[in-house]
Amino acid sequence: MEYVLFYLTILLTHIIQGITGFAGTLLAMPFSLRLVGVDVAVPVLNGLGIASGLYIFLGNRKHVVWREVGIVLAVMIPFMLGGVFLRNLLKGNTRTLFIVLGIIVLLLAVKGIYDLFFAKQERPLPTAVRYGALVLAGIVHGMFVCGGPLLIIYIADRLPKKEAFRATLSTIWAVLDTILLVTQLISGEWSLPLLKTQLIALPVLILAMIIGSLLYKKMSQRLFMIITYILLLISGISLFFK
Repeated sequence: MEYVLFYLTILLTHIIQGITGFAGTLLAMPFSLRLVGVDVAVPVLNGLGIASGLYIFLGNRKHVVWREVGIVLAVMIPFMLGGVFLRNLLKGNTRTLFIVLGIIVLLLAVKGIYDLFFAKQERPLPTAVRYGALVLAGIVHGMFVCGGPLLIIYIADRLPKKEAFRATLSTIWAVLDTILLVTQLISGEWSLPLLKTQLIALPVLILAMIIGSLLYKKMSQRLFMIITYILLLISGISLFFK
């Protein structure tokens, strides 16, 4: 029964991934950890992150802003590898980090919502804030496969157009999650039962992405950004319950 609920969680959260290009893994992780445990949830959801990123990339290559892809990868990759090291070093002592990250994400989500509804003119974030968010995104993604909210801070500020936002973000996830997959294989985290779970999850993911892509085409850019910041808010709240 736990695995049926796990696949249902993947379906519902990755419909959101298909709409926005982010949040699927982060929203799925708290429930998945309780249902199947960290040794299954982290590698399987990471694998689905690769697949969903490739799905959106292949259909939207012309909208990818490659300059931003290069900047994000150059900053995030070394810190993500550092995050992998920290995960192995800290083991179970991560509660405080999740709480701090949750507070940061909530504050920035509230700022984004305020800018959409109340600010007379959106102003770009200071450069130090943008790149600081990328550094933290790399560390957190390496540790918990959920650096999405912090990466969104950078991408949403740089790429307000929904087509470029979604395509560029998905390309970045495909690359970063592939690197994480390699580290998982090297460390022996994968097994035949885990591979079976991954293969069962893939059709569920494809269905979710198809539904999400259909919903995405019907949305205005403003509605898209409202959903993005609301999901960021939900993502921040979810970090308190990991």
